[in-house]
Amino acid sequence: MNRTLMVGVVAALAAGAAVFFTQIGGESPTAGNGTVPAQGAAMVEVTLPDALSQQARMGKQAFDAVCAECHGTNAAGKTGSGPPLIHKIYEPSHHGDMSFHMAVQNGVRAHHWTFGDMPAQDGLTKADVDAVVAYVREVQKVNGIN
Repeated sequence: MNRTLMVGVVAALAAGAAVFFTQIGGESPTAGNGTVPAQGAAMVEVTLPDALSQQARMGKQAFDAVCAECHGTNAAGKTGSGPPLIHKIYEPSHHGDMSFHMAVQNGVRAHHWTFGDMPAQDGLTKADVDAVVAYVREVQKVNGIN
């Protein structure tokens, strides 16, 4: 087989794999009725706990102040802005608590979604991020994400 053709085939396979793997965990671009969700719309339906622990209540305040702009109200994601954290991709066995700390401190390269890279976030202490994680984990648990 021609070397140029072989390189082209390998490049096409690699590009296809990259597209496939960046879509894993991504939500369909259409709502259940076949319409495209509005920019900024919640990406998932979130059930809230009846009560949050004190730490999670503080985490909700920090989340609302810093994270909700991209990750949406109650971490439901925001079409066109950022992924839902109330999603199986962010379950503790896949993205442990330390991954949230690392994301805030260093930012994150896009790898599960197509929103682009997440920049590092200023203004959150380690205790703030611990509280945000407590909030996200408590909401995840009510939504069957353990």
